[in-house]
Amino acid sequence: MGGATLLPGLVDSHTHLFLDVVIPPEPELTRRWNSDGAPDLLLAIVESPQKRVLTGAQLAREDLESGFTTVRNLGNSGIDGDTELRDAINTGKVVGPHLLASGRKLIARGSLVRNLNAALSDAILEQEVLIVGSPDEARAAVQRNAFQGADQIKVIHGDGISAASLAAVVEQAHRHKMKVAVHVRGQQNIQEAIDAGVDSIEHGDGITDRQLEEMRDKGIFFDITPWMWEKVYSPAWLSAEFRSRRVPRDDWGRKTSAALVQKVLKSGVKFSAGSDMYLYFAGKTRGEASATMFTELSREGMPSLDIIRAVTVNAAEMLGWQDRIGTIEPGKFADIVAVTGDPLNDISELERVKFVMKEGRVAKNELRPRVSGASE
Repeated sequence: MGGATLLPGLVDSHTHLFLDVVIPPEPELTRRWNSDGAPDLLLAIVESPQKRVLTGAQLAREDLESGFTTVRNLGNSGIDGDTELRDAINTGKVVGPHLLASGRKLIARGSLVRNLNAALSDAILEQEVLIVGSPDEARAAVQRNAFQGADQIKVIHGDGISAASLAAVVEQAHRHKMKVAVHVRGQQNIQEAIDAGVDSIEHGDGITDRQLEEMRDKGIFFDITPWMWEKVYSPAWLSAEFRSRRVPRDDWGRKTSAALVQKVLKSGVKFSAGSDMYLYFAGKTRGEASATMFTELSREGMPSLDIIRAVTVNAAEMLGWQDRIGTIEPGKFADIVAVTGDPLNDISELERVKFVMKEGRVAKNELRPRVSGASE
């Protein structure tokens, strides 16, 4: 490969392959509001399962072609679509990365697309989530995902799930040897997640230095999701006035995210990074959109080597796959990517992956000469 730089296959620790949400026209954004992601998320939920799984297969392949040889899908996959896509990839029916599936994520009633028609709300919500209102319901929800063959449990904590219910989720999941990833913001909710013994905290806005130290001591991972969302609000169909109104929010988001990154780096807590990608970026494949997280993390002050570790060796440990991925060494999957430049000097090189190998099979090769002996 000449002067190309080889790296282990990249890991996106937080993604949503079954969502490709298009930001709705400006009148919808300004006149309607029904919790985060509505009406655009609601439209995705009510799509047919067949359409969503076909979309998920396309986005999975696009992730692989951008160098993400492993992804952790954290909910939003319809009725267990991600477990089916994972199995299809594993048996060679479709091309995609190693996929860790979550099944339906666990939420409290009222924390997603609120104010639905009461006669239809349960049927709509059950297409996407499992409702948890008590410790017994929490255990039952984990059991349902375990029956479907989920690899881990995703839970939204902070909008009604009690500390006792969260503890029940963790206890039941760990009995099934499944890790628990918790979407959580705010000091009290974060503390309850730490006390419950979760395996990873997603987002974690508002976390304190003391809480990061406690996570470090307990071996809980912090999964960083950088601020990237101003990019999707720039299409031509949004007015300059609308975009200007978002400037203060985007400035706040970037500053808050940068401060969080610095806290994490100083704390010594184990951390990984994920794109949290679920939106359609005009002009980019899903993999290209997800890869923009690398330059965002750099802008937020994370050194290039830490970024690379976050999406390789650190992510492998968080997933419990350190014996399979994360480094290039004998005995592990031959998941290898290559870029033409040096990502330590310019992390944006990871947005331009030229060669992708998954388990010894070449999925993409824009380098010459071809690799001798590798199958395509």
